[in-house]
Amino acid sequence: MNVIVIVLDSFRQDHISFYNQGKPVFRDVKPCKTPNIDKFARECIVFENAYPSGLPTIPVRCELMTGQDTLPFRPWEPLSPRDITIAEILGREGYVCGLISDTYHYRAPGMNFHRGFHAYRWIRGQEYDPYNSNPSRRRIEDYVNENYPEVWRRRVHQFLANTDDFKSEEDWFPAKVVSEAIEWLKKNRVHEKIFLWIDSFDPHEPWDPPERFDTYTDPNYDGPRLIMPMGGKASDWATEEQIRYIRGLYAGEAAFVDHCFGRLFETLEDLGYYDDSLIILLADHGHPLADHGKFLKGTDRMYNELLKIPFMVRLPGGEKARRTKALVQFPDVLPTILDFLGLKNNTHSMHGRSFLPVLMGETDEHRKAIITGYHEGIDRCIRDVEWSYIQRPEGEKDELYNLIKDPKEQNNLIDERPEEAKRLSSMFGSYFRRIKGKVIGKVSNQRGIQGKYEVASGTIK
Repeated sequence: MNVIVIVLDSFRQDHISFYNQGKPVFRDVKPCKTPNIDKFARECIVFENAYPSGLPTIPVRCELMTGQDTLPFRPWEPLSPRDITIAEILGREGYVCGLISDTYHYRAPGMNFHRGFHAYRWIRGQEYDPYNSNPSRRRIEDYVNENYPEVWRRRVHQFLANTDDFKSEEDWFPAKVVSEAIEWLKKNRVHEKIFLWIDSFDPHEPWDPPERFDTYTDPNYDGPRLIMPMGGKASDWATEEQIRYIRGLYAGEAAFVDHCFGRLFETLEDLGYYDDSLIILLADHGHPLADHGKFLKGTDRMYNELLKIPFMVRLPGGEKARRTKALVQFPDVLPTILDFLGLKNNTHSMHGRSFLPVLMGETDEHRKAIITGYHEGIDRCIRDVEWSYIQRPEGEKDELYNLIKDPKEQNNLIDERPEEAKRLSSMFGSYFRRIKGKVIGKVSNQRGIQGKYEVASGTIK
């Protein structure tokens, strides 16, 4: 039995048309089309309620690769010598293990996430990757507005320098990731058992889809191509027209990722992997598009646009395909894989719990509730299938939303239904919380940039 894991960074669940039946997410932006993922999903157990525990990029991957929680005690940091990863476990069981990724945080010095893989291939140049040191041939003024400070202009410039030589769609990052994965799959088909981890950084920002997929923006827009939105209150630095344009760029990037992975799905079918492989596709988290006023990930953005992710599991032959409302978290993924392979005796010390009975159609229940947030932040979100309770720092009002009736989380019911907030809060003790003012020090933000973290304000400076 082969195992293939596909991770797509920052892919919102509501931008997969299989999940929302092609309905528009934003009034003035066309709904994102994902025909290839939709086709794949029809042969999968599709989860509506799968969540990270600790955010963002690196803590999530630690959870996925080790089956351990990160939220209460582990920030963005390398794998330690004490961590035991999926590649190390499966390698001992005779699997040939490969890693294909353009997620440049993996290959940063000392991160060690490639440990245990027999082969690993890095695609360079994403986002702020220090890949090129020469100046970009393009004008930075075409990609920022007058409100961008120098630090953000430098970030945009790095990406432009990295991608100046792109000419055809095959040069874009998700296309390269898929091409490398296809080559690896073909060459390693001779092995009895393979494990491949495919990790695409797109549709993470910057959002610069090829022209053919840049069809979600207003053709009459004549402002700067804002491929990299800033954080903070969007209305402070962007016009309404620019906000709509940025949302369209994200949809185009997501659609392009879907297009690229269509080739991978075809290869998996042609080479027979569909018949003898467990295939998992998921995103590490979503991405706020100023739904609640801000772009980018952040400790205070504990809403569906960040937390709701596509998660689908294809059993060999497409068996047991259906949708399920079962509530699962990322530390549960590795124990489930091992359980499915008959290796459950490796999971005893893992925090996660196997949801194999859900995959087998025996139940649609797993966890009663989940808790999620940033290790460095104060804000926490506790939710079950129906309710989402957001704990805010002292002095800020907590929030409660009915996820069934109000999926866009616009109507705070904390005053009307305090009993639901108390019920959810009681499920997780203070062990999972950070106390305001207690944690001030040097940390890395989601891009590994060192800064002084102020818990009281929830920002990195």
